Amino acid sequence: MALDDAALDALFRSARTHNAWTDQAVTDDELRALYDLLKFGPTSANASPARFLFLRTPEAKQKLKSALSAGNMEKTMAAPVTVIVAHDPKFYDYLPRLFPHADARAWFAGNAELAEETAFRNGTLQGAYLILAARALGLDAGPMSGFDRAKVDELFLDDRGWKSNFLVNLGHGDPAGLFERSPRLYFDEAAILL
Repeated sequence: MALDDAALDALFRSARTHNAWTDQAVTDDELRALYDLLKFGPTSANASPARFLFLRTPEAKQKLKSALSAGNMEKTMAAPVTVIVAHDPKFYDYLPRLFPHADARAWFAGNAELAEETAFRNGTLQGAYLILAARALGLDAGPMSGFDRAKVDELFLDDRGWKSNFLVNLGHGDPAGLFERSPRLYFDEAAILL
């Protein structure tokens, strides 16, 4: 069943990357609903390597501040929530439960290069699912690079063994902070039919 135009607009055509935010809070229940939706997006062997740190307290946001580039600081401090989208390089330890019909753990446990490649690729996919799930639930998202990954890992992730990928600000966007929509490539510039 295809989605109707209103749903397609909410997910893609009218959705924007937000840089300014209203004062409306994002609740813990909304963040749980967000995860409970995004977790159903497909990953290789159901590996689910993404890990999400939802920074929502002033103390957590202040801790992140020193790792942000100057251009991302103000909008991140103003956002109700900033998500560190990360991945667990040892995601394969969960595969006996997540992919029980094969010994998938053995595919990755002895191959650090394959495990890292798989974790990064699929964790990135799950970060994209997070953005779409946020939009589907009526939240706005502002994904970004522009931060010191090594510092974020040191401050938030090293004790867990996880690695950061990108950040996503979440909340209710203020349309006054939007730029004009940038152009996109045409089909024939970005796709080939063989």
